[in-house]
Amino acid sequence: MLPWRATKDPYRIWLSEVILQQTRVTQGLPYYKSFVKNFPTVRELAKAPEQKVLREWQGLGYYSRAQNLHACAKKIVEDHNGIFPASYEGLLKLPGIGPYTAAAIASLSFDIPVAVVDGNVFRVLSRIFGIENDIGSIDGKKVFTKVANELLDASQPGMFNQAVMEFGALHCTPRSPKCIDCPFSSECVAKQRSIQDLLPIKNNRVKSRNRYFTYFILSKGNKLAMKKRQDKDIWSGLYDFYLVESSKSQKAESTLEGDKVLSKLSELSDVKLDGKVVKSVLTHQKIYARFVFMTLPSSVKLNGLLKDSKLHFYSGREIKVLPKPILISRFLDEKGLLE
Repeated sequence: MLPWRATKDPYRIWLSEVILQQTRVTQGLPYYKSFVKNFPTVRELAKAPEQKVLREWQGLGYYSRAQNLHACAKKIVEDHNGIFPASYEGLLKLPGIGPYTAAAIASLSFDIPVAVVDGNVFRVLSRIFGIENDIGSIDGKKVFTKVANELLDASQPGMFNQAVMEFGALHCTPRSPKCIDCPFSSECVAKQRSIQDLLPIKNNRVKSRNRYFTYFILSKGNKLAMKKRQDKDIWSGLYDFYLVESSKSQKAESTLEGDKVLSKLSELSDVKLDGKVVKSVLTHQKIYARFVFMTLPSSVKLNGLLKDSKLHFYSGREIKVLPKPILISRFLDEKGLLE
């Protein structure tokens, strides 16, 4: 049995639900265990530095989830004395907790009769009842939520919600559902019409876009210059190198010449292009990253650059514990730069 299925602790149920958003169980389970070990209570999570929380989250993606998790923990400690609100409405008022997560905590922890409607539930209900409403639309979500609440066993809402979610995850799967031995096969609309692969319907899919990154790794002695990403783009709060982004793939030399700071530094440093292009596939983006090493003599003064670009020099040991995009972390590992 999965560990979060064997507890009514709202903290652990909340933690599992946040981790498993956009994440498979097999991938999320080790992260869940690590979080419980390092932050056994909501108070421990609240008082932890954000950098440590992001480092634990490294590799899960959607890093705003970790930041929202941390902010919510602080709110629970500050405003609720470390105790989760025991109502669906109260849970909804917490930062980062939406209808789905609130329903999960309310039903699984406090036996409040409210249906959980996640991707698995959308799939099960749409197939069995032949519901063709768009699950990405507001009206579609209302339809599915209404049906789920009508079906909910109010006497044991937590068990009912878990059963439907697990059925969707293990039996009524997105591809190759186990229709032959399904207990609902005789009444399942999708099975009767052979449209399992067409349901559920989601029309507002975001088109993926390509992004081209050229990272310049500035080094002095045994230290590398890195910066914390501050904007609302991907990987906010994580550390990477001096970055130049372009709308299309281009030679590193052109990128170097087109940047005023780098063009000046290139005259003073040993420049070496790493020939490998690293690809990182995100939900709606594909990142193509190239890396250029720039070894600077110790005599070069970088005060202005460091201030303007928010760069700081870190040793390999320091970089090892910094939260980083998995793309950066793997590259550093491959190059043996964290030893």
